[in-house]
Amino acid sequence: MTLQVIKSVEGKDEYVLLPIEIYQALKGQIEELAEENQEEDGDESIPFDPANYVENPVALARIQAHITREELAQRLWVSTAYIGKIERRAKVTDKMLERVKAVL
Repeated sequence: MTLQVIKSVEGKDEYVLLPIEIYQALKGQIEELAEENQEEDGDESIPFDPANYVENPVALARIQAHITREELAQRLWVSTAYIGKIERRAKVTDKMLERVKAVL
């Protein structure tokens, strides 16, 4: 089995991707180590909030609803490419935003 290693910007090993079966088998031990490291570092994690990174309200609403562009396109009866175009815009019309919120 090969594990994927993700390196930091400095080139140091930072993360490892595990198959879910291995993670589930080791989950208890991993949580214990994480708690120990947190106690040592005194570092509390900050929850990820997409609103801090995504400016487009359609994209943000879709992400917060946990659906893909494809799913949103199906719900709005439009193409996935059209959803991508809307999400790349700097401004979205109120009418489009209302349509998106209605289907979410």
